[in-house]
Amino acid sequence: MQRGAYLVGVAGGSGSGKTSLVRALRESLPEGLVSVVSQDDYYFPKDRQAVDVNGQVNFDLPTAIDLDAMSKDLRLLVHGEPIYRPEYTFNNDSVEPRWLEVKPSPVVLVEGLFVLHHEPTRELFDLRVFIEATEESQLKRRLKRDAVERGYGEAEILYQWDNHVLPAYRNFLLPYRHHCDLHVVNEAGFQRALGVLRNHLLQVAGVNELLAQPL
Repeated sequence: MQRGAYLVGVAGGSGSGKTSLVRALRESLPEGLVSVVSQDDYYFPKDRQAVDVNGQVNFDLPTAIDLDAMSKDLRLLVHGEPIYRPEYTFNNDSVEPRWLEVKPSPVVLVEGLFVLHHEPTRELFDLRVFIEATEESQLKRRLKRDAVERGYGEAEILYQWDNHVLPAYRNFLLPYRHHCDLHVVNEAGFQRALGVLRNHLLQVAGVNELLAQPL
């Protein structure tokens, strides 16, 4: 099967640094070389989400996301077709979601919690990356992020962590760690791994003249 893109899957727990790594990679590479697909933009509407025993919506389940639609879209990108998705707004009813266009490019970075759990998606990747940090570090980052970016209170964040986030990490992410080609430990930063990934993607894309340039 002829392919038109090199697909990289980046998985890791909440607060591990998936989005930061993907953003840094995109910014370190030439414009037009990389497209980014976020699993978050495939969440089902809130009224289709599961609830836990206390009636709280659990967004940290593979069933929360239309992974089949994501897999279909990735196949379109691989074969040179653009995809269109409404932007995920974290269920904020006051925000009108934008329609996002993801254009085909030589490299496509795909990040999300369950991109390895979903076999049809996992089998599309040319490179699988697992970014990790201790559970303590992940929680610390999530407490800061969700308070600042999403306006959650500490009690709500801790409830989600104990009842949704941590069980999802242990059940739906860690079992697929051994499927990955590269493990990135992000306790104090990922700069060295970023350089390795950047150089690999430049080589894949045939842009070898930039290999010697610093980040």
